[in-house]
Amino acid sequence: MVDKFINYLRDTKTELKRVVWPSRQDTIQYTLAVIGISAAVAIFLGALDILFQFLLKTFIL
Repeated sequence: MVDKFINYLRDTKTELKRVVWPSRQDTIQYTLAVIGISAAVAIFLGALDILFQFLLKTFIL
């Protein structure tokens, strides 16, 4: 059981050495892209919500 755990740790260390981590600039760009897309989706969904509220109040209620 202990041998399996030690092998797991060794394999994990080996795999982490192979990882290509993004640069600081890439990380900032990706973060800004996620924030921008999230804001755009929020605005779009908010506009749909307002539209549907208006349509419901006008034609249904």
